[in-house]
Amino acid sequence: MSGVSPRALPDFPWDSLAPYKERASLAVGVPGSSGEPGGGIVDLSVGTPVDPTPQVVQEALRAAADAPGYPQTYGTPPLREAVATWFARRRGVPDLDPDGVMPTVGSKELVAWLPTLLGLGEGDIVGFPGVAYPTYDVGARLAGARPQVVDGLAALGPLTTATTPKLLWLNSPSNPTGRVLGIDHLAKVVAWARQHGVVVASDECYAELDWRPDGERDGSSPTTPSILDPRVCGGSHDNLLAVYSLSKQSNLAGYRAAFIAGDVALVRRLLEVRKHAGMIVPWPVQQALTVALGDDVHVAEQKARYAARRATLRAAVEGFGMRVDHSDAGLYLWATRGEDAWATVDAMAARGILVAPGSFYGEAGREHVRIALTATDERIAAAAERLAG
Repeated sequence: MSGVSPRALPDFPWDSLAPYKERASLAVGVPGSSGEPGGGIVDLSVGTPVDPTPQVVQEALRAAADAPGYPQTYGTPPLREAVATWFARRRGVPDLDPDGVMPTVGSKELVAWLPTLLGLGEGDIVGFPGVAYPTYDVGARLAGARPQVVDGLAALGPLTTATTPKLLWLNSPSNPTGRVLGIDHLAKVVAWARQHGVVVASDECYAELDWRPDGERDGSSPTTPSILDPRVCGGSHDNLLAVYSLSKQSNLAGYRAAFIAGDVALVRRLLEVRKHAGMIVPWPVQQALTVALGDDVHVAEQKARYAARRATLRAAVEGFGMRVDHSDAGLYLWATRGEDAWATVDAMAARGILVAPGSFYGEAGREHVRIALTATDERIAAAAERLAG
């Protein structure tokens, strides 16, 4: 397997926001600016949860604090059963085999290392959307594979062994755009992938945060569709993997609590490598994850908080002359003023608000910015006031 030099990796994009963060921190002459009540930067550039971890989860972690032995890389049987039950209850997937479930140390490490764990290397292609989380690209490079934007199956053209991706990433709901892929779209991708022997990994970490009106939902589950839904995959999870994290729905970013689920044979392949590499979720976190998956109340409460913040921020962003595209689910507004993203970042920094340029997520995002909902009610209200000022 061919590795990759760190020099081949892209620059860490958020470092380039430093001067805009400084400008936003020093902004004056806008409502709630530094020195006034509610002053200081409103940082909406990163999707970091700010609300408390639910008490039921904190209590589970405390109860599991006495953990002198090594945890199971595969995850405890109750945890894997909890994931399968959650998929049936929340995602419309009634037939997930618990043997096809494994906890991961957050979802980012899994995204970054999945091509390597699958044995991909030089000459192999890893496909991902044109506007996407940068770690899909990084994961391909870490494995020594070739990253390739795949914005539509037709764009791949006539396929040969050398041009067919070995791994194809989907991301629905999308980070950063909030776009949701429907049942028919996902089913076409799965059918194509099976025809060509491609592993499909679906990053579904924002699935519970679905803002679409009831009339736009399929009615079978309260979340966005999963790649493992039987209407998508015909009841077979062969060559399919779903990735999920509780960072967003349960404010567990600090716990690094996530999992991968789907094809039992693929999960067991990943398990063997992870056992050798010591990539293990701590036992107390596994216990907390198990409890969190069984409690829908805190998820509904958190979603309601984000819904209120989203309504406030969206109205303010549109009042500022921006158009919000997609943003049907997830924790971001994908917005544009029809100009270079950095010009928009600069204009918002002048009002004490920091956002991320869409170019962080691919060239196709160069005229959009990603605006996070992950700030307190007070900070969201301050942002709305500044955009209206």
